[in-house]
Amino acid sequence: MLFIYPAIFHKQDDCYWVEFPDLEGCHTYGNTLNETMEYAQEALSAYLLTSLEENLSFAQPSDISSISYDGDSFVTLVTCDINQYKDTKAVKKTLTIPAWLNERALAMNINFSQVLQEALLTKIQSK
Repeated sequence: MLFIYPAIFHKQDDCYWVEFPDLEGCHTYGNTLNETMEYAQEALSAYLLTSLEENLSFAQPSDISSISYDGDSFVTLVTCDINQYKDTKAVKKTLTIPAWLNERALAMNINFSQVLQEALLTKIQSK
């Protein structure tokens, strides 16, 4: 099932962050534009898949021409195909990390779930 949503990409310092105006709380960031687009597709997929699994409704995509943004930003469409995640379900995990590490990660706006998933995939692929 293919979904297409408009997203606003913002350049801040040497990084990018992206938000989906139609999907409250759906946002991510990256160091490069390519990386940010990849993470935007993953964030969109996760948001929609979770909504579908939990029988929650989500907004229909806005017309891209109706979205306003500031001068250092741009609007583009982001696509995701949630069929690649079929028969997968997100599970909640509780973990413990040192307080200082938590504070540093929060200050840097690090996505804990994304970091854990990437680390687990790297570990699994190295075996």
